[in-house]
Amino acid sequence: MEFGTIEREIHIDASPEVVFDVVSSPEHLREWWPDEAEFPAVPGGAGRIGFGDCSQGGTWVQFTVVDAVPPRLFSFRWTHEEGESAAPGNSNLVVFELTPAGNGTLLRMTESGFRERGWDEAKIAARYAQHASGWDFYLPRLPAYAAKVGAGGQA
Repeated sequence: MEFGTIEREIHIDASPEVVFDVVSSPEHLREWWPDEAEFPAVPGGAGRIGFGDCSQGGTWVQFTVVDAVPPRLFSFRWTHEEGESAAPGNSNLVVFELTPAGNGTLLRMTESGFRERGWDEAKIAARYAQHASGWDFYLPRLPAYAAKVGAGGQA
């Protein structure tokens, strides 16, 4: 099996402007993906996201914004070691592409960089499977939250 890129598409009943905010701002990200998020949502902005209660053994993951082009594109690198600058070869690249679709938005998410990490085949396969199942769990939470934000339910 090829473990190069994870790709998912999902339709969201909210405008690209709303969806862009929901996938790029730490306050919104915390509502559908990580439990914690601390980063400036500008190109080069470095920070971290947390899964679980980070004061009780949860996991912090490094996070660096690559591109932020409202309302079309938000991308970031993550999973690099603390103290390292995110780059190809030490991190994965996630890209959210947003396209108007009827009254909503088509979100296309890709995550790449597994093969470029220099890991052996078993580790590549394990990390790929872990991230694929993670996206399969978290992405379906995005449409309902974005629709709520779009309807003025949370800003």
